[in-house]
Amino acid sequence: MPSSLLWAVDVYGRVYSLSTAGQQWDQCRDAHLEFKRVAAVRQCCWGIACDHNIYLNVHASDLPIRYQEETFENQRWNPVDGFSDRLLPSDRWQWSDVTGLQHQPLEGFQLPSANWEWEADWYVDENFGGEPTDKGGWTYAIDFPATYTKDKKWNSCVRRRRWIRYRRYKARDSWAKLPVCILSQIPCEQAGPLPDPFNDISCGGWEVSDEPAGRLSLWAVSLQGKVWFRDGICHNNPEGSMWEELNIPGEVVQISCGPVDLVWAVLWEGQLLVREGIGRDCPKGNSWVVVDSPSPEVGAIHVAVGVNVVWAITKDNKVWFRRGVNSHNPCGSGWIGMVGEMVMINVGLNDQVWAISCEDRAVYFRQGVTSSELSGKAWKAVSVPRDSDRSNSSASTGSMHSAGCFFGGEVRLQSQTSVLSDVDSDTERNSVGGLLPDPESLAAAVSTSSGTMATSSAAELDMPKPRIPKVTSDSFISELVSDREGQVGRRDGPPTSGPSIPEEGEPPAGEESIGEQAGDSKVATGPPTLVLSPSQPGDPQWSNVDLEEAQTHLSPEDGLTHLAVGGPPGGTETGADTCSLSSVATYHLGLEELYGPDEHPLWAWVSGGACAVDSHSPLSWFNSVGTNSSAQSMSLSITPAQSAAWKKQIFEQLSERSKREMDNFKHYEQAIEQSVWVKKGSMQWWRDWKPHKWTDIRFALEQFSGAEGNKDGILFIYYTFNEEKKYLHAFVNEVTVLVPVLNEAKNTFAIYTAERTKQRWPIRLAAATELEMHDWLALLSVSCCDSRGIHGPPSKQAIWSVTCKGDIFVSEPTPELEASPYPMPCDQMFWRQVGGHLRIIECNSQGVVWGIGYDHTAWVYTGGYGGGFFQGLSSSTDNIHTQTDVRSVYIYENQRWNPVTGYTNKGLPTDRYMWSDASGLHECTKANTKPPSPHWTWVSEWAIDYSVSGGTDREGWQYAADFPASYHGHKTLKDFVRRRRWARKCKLATTGPWLEVPPIPLSDITILPCGARGTLEQVPLWAISNKGDVLCRLGVTPQTPAGSSWLHVGTDQPFKSVSIGAVHQVWAIARDGSTFYRGSVSAQNPAGDCWFHIPPPAKQKLKQVSVGRTSVYAVDENGNLWYRHGVTPSYPQGSSWEHISNNVRKVSVGPLDQVWIIADKVQGSHSLSCGTVCRRLGVQPMEPKGQSWDYGIGGGWDHITVRANATEAPRISMAAPHEGLAQQQSQTPPRSPLPTQPQDSQSNGNVVGC
Repeated sequence: MPSSLLWAVDVYGRVYSLSTAGQQWDQCRDAHLEFKRVAAVRQCCWGIACDHNIYLNVHASDLPIRYQEETFENQRWNPVDGFSDRLLPSDRWQWSDVTGLQHQPLEGFQLPSANWEWEADWYVDENFGGEPTDKGGWTYAIDFPATYTKDKKWNSCVRRRRWIRYRRYKARDSWAKLPVCILSQIPCEQAGPLPDPFNDISCGGWEVSDEPAGRLSLWAVSLQGKVWFRDGICHNNPEGSMWEELNIPGEVVQISCGPVDLVWAVLWEGQLLVREGIGRDCPKGNSWVVVDSPSPEVGAIHVAVGVNVVWAITKDNKVWFRRGVNSHNPCGSGWIGMVGEMVMINVGLNDQVWAISCEDRAVYFRQGVTSSELSGKAWKAVSVPRDSDRSNSSASTGSMHSAGCFFGGEVRLQSQTSVLSDVDSDTERNSVGGLLPDPESLAAAVSTSSGTMATSSAAELDMPKPRIPKVTSDSFISELVSDREGQVGRRDGPPTSGPSIPEEGEPPAGEESIGEQAGDSKVATGPPTLVLSPSQPGDPQWSNVDLEEAQTHLSPEDGLTHLAVGGPPGGTETGADTCSLSSVATYHLGLEELYGPDEHPLWAWVSGGACAVDSHSPLSWFNSVGTNSSAQSMSLSITPAQSAAWKKQIFEQLSERSKREMDNFKHYEQAIEQSVWVKKGSMQWWRDWKPHKWTDIRFALEQFSGAEGNKDGILFIYYTFNEEKKYLHAFVNEVTVLVPVLNEAKNTFAIYTAERTKQRWPIRLAAATELEMHDWLALLSVSCCDSRGIHGPPSKQAIWSVTCKGDIFVSEPTPELEASPYPMPCDQMFWRQVGGHLRIIECNSQGVVWGIGYDHTAWVYTGGYGGGFFQGLSSSTDNIHTQTDVRSVYIYENQRWNPVTGYTNKGLPTDRYMWSDASGLHECTKANTKPPSPHWTWVSEWAIDYSVSGGTDREGWQYAADFPASYHGHKTLKDFVRRRRWARKCKLATTGPWLEVPPIPLSDITILPCGARGTLEQVPLWAISNKGDVLCRLGVTPQTPAGSSWLHVGTDQPFKSVSIGAVHQVWAIARDGSTFYRGSVSAQNPAGDCWFHIPPPAKQKLKQVSVGRTSVYAVDENGNLWYRHGVTPSYPQGSSWEHISNNVRKVSVGPLDQVWIIADKVQGSHSLSCGTVCRRLGVQPMEPKGQSWDYGIGGGWDHITVRANATEAPRISMAAPHEGLAQQQSQTPPRSPLPTQPQDSQSNGNVVGC
């Protein structure tokens, strides 16, 4: 699991973050103001500062935030001028939006805030429906509005073209203030003050059912108790668009928003509000419901919500848990009192809980929170140091204190900026730049200016650690969140040195302490005396204190005023330039430390909305600092050299002992030349003949090993038929693949041999339990690998594949696999399983392997093997990591229209099931639909899926004339049936040799294939994000296959497939099915320069492309495989498309131009097989299209990649006696059960640069 951040604010308003992979709080250095509270999510963090403004910190990413602005230029034809901007009075605006109702001139577009910048100027979009238009980008129609075409006709009276301009969000990894023009709906030049200052904020809603990626819900509470909702926050508009006030039945003091649809708020009276009606179409809900406080006598003061949990804190600091909360019952059923006293609480990802203790102001984590036990078990304090604590603990006597300077760095403002107050004069601005005197001059000045102070020597002033008063005012926290508009800015300059001020309430004997007057410039009666004392080991560190105010408390008679910073000797400051000593927002001096070396920070707020904690992976936050330091010192006491020498000595002693004991038995002959062992068990077998049914059998594996170490074995299946005992057998070295087939009814797995692969009918066995099935699979897999001499991780040139269930298989290619003219049959390839779960996998011959899960997470191969149910000798001990995946299960609700009741779930007798799968052949209801396998667990409820191809209406329905037909998202008079898709998410947790590559989710990936002997310093790797952005990975090498960062490649529309071939040929397919070629891509220019549009085959939309050494293949949405003619180094775009075959799901072209596909409808002995691995035969340099197909493992396969197999087999020269046989075979029709269409060449038009 990748690292994530826990955010917190201490009582001094400083923002910190704690990484799940780290062990210290890191201060957010760019926070120039004190913050009251923060609300964090994965991609950003919102905060309210002491100036009552809202700030946004969007985390840096390799993928830029781009927003496309568009407007349409409209023209009408007239007999005099032709097409011109002279429109009819009833026409739309000359510059308008796509509907023509809104006036949108080019000069009317302005940047929404200073946090954005334009990428380039306006330009015309010359792409229409996946095909290039004529120069100028015009599309024509009869009238406004109508259906537009790219071709001009005789009756085309109007035309329009689209202008595009992109703006980019530039305020990344910094706190960007939302300007007033964002907070209100009026232009910036007319914007006034904020309508009402905010004092609470909460962010969530990123998991609302079928929400667009990046959509967030931001809720805020103002000082007057009003609730506000922020509209328009999405991945390409992180600031949102405007605030909308919601009606509430009272005054709210605090609000909390969960990841899905839970929103709770706290009223001033102590009651709680629950927002109902939150969904995709109404993210802000529609009504409030009042819930009583957990305790009738004591009202609630704080609430926190997650996915299915609600926690609350009452005024007596008691913690309460709300039971029975879910999407269908957001109010829950009752309160449960929990142990502990807290001042605030927060629910993060996976319903994990964080809180701040009432007693010590420490951050606590709720342990034991799982999906089955949402309330957890116990509180545990997060005891990790801050980044400055570690720097203090490692400081030595050679620090800058011993260099004659009592403070390091510079004095900062209350807002930690260097901006001076408006009342500062030029003289004061110059005076703050003076340097501190050295210890000798300081001691002399002190001894000559005060008769009450003893003379101090330079030795006494060596490395003093001054003491300053702590802020112990009762209004400490209230001042932190108070309105500071009346405070005066402070000057910036180096601090004074030397004198220490006694702590408040602890004045030295016979002396008075300095009085604290918050916001007042009055001086305490009786001038106090400052005592210069050397540092003691137990003295606390320097806190932030306004030394300028200390100067105002000293009278001129003391003779010490010339030591103050920013004022002349003997002078005093006016009240306007002073500041309260008790104020929280005071100077940060020296190392900016507000706590002593033994003090833990005091926290005011914590936010876990961006912190992903795995309940199975323990955090390293709960070890005390002392324990860590002692353990570190113990580990450092043994050097690596000593450890290596110790291991070497032990190894030598063991070797000598073994040799000494074995020498006495050399003359004995080996007692056993061959060992045999047998493992038996009871299973069920799906018998081969009709009627097919499960039969109880006895299963046995007999394995034997010879004297030379070679191993082999036989599988036996003993069954009874017609009261006669019979058996089947299969040699272990004939087994080609073992496939787990988990379902709800049986724990089954399939055993394939070469012969059974041809028949598409494996040996199907069912174990009694899942554990027993995994034991047999691991044992059989090890036996098969032993018999073939395959051990360890896959080779760099291995062929990888993925099944439709996400299981990963790998095959080691032999030189005979691509031999010509008689290659090894594809059905004889041996496949072994590798742990993990993926949807797509890609590789190259240098060992770089990447994969993408069903949840679009990117994973990189670590070099291990095994994982999952492979344990012990069948798995490597290192390079195995935890892997998770999330996928959606879909079912369809079908309805038919009748004249009486309209659309109803009562269909005709010949109709499909009213709840079915996509085909309508199988009944799938919400109750009987299960996850794909027992390994998956539900993580959400059923919800309507609006992201269906063809679009939907507001309720998710798609309409058609009948079942099945072409569905569309709007109702017409001819539509008599409708359907809508329901989705439910499930999650899988497993292990495998894979590491996650955060943070950008991907939908497609490609790696440059290279020859067997080829080497690359940087391996080109391209990808498509799940939003359609094209990315190029930098820093990918065989040593660092994960790379370092992403480089964004600009596009005008979202893409869905990309492939890079030899000589950096990059081809891509947009979501509208159009094809593009990237020009000028090279090792020196990895992102290339521009896109060239290539027309797809006529009336076809492509969905996937693969590029090899010289060949380019593509698959369209109808399952047709196309070959690109005319691809040459001088004209890499090619000339035309040629149809090769149909019923193709995926294609992979290797570095030798070998072509492999995943095919559907392959004939077997019993039925058609879908998802079969096939290889193109007869591929030659002069015949790149090949001749026929060779069929391998399947069905049930979904993806294959041969882009790492660069092993060229030697050519076989045919002898004369075999010429007749060769001629006879050449006359045999090619083996191609796939029905193919006649070859059709599609000529290419002009290639247009985009």
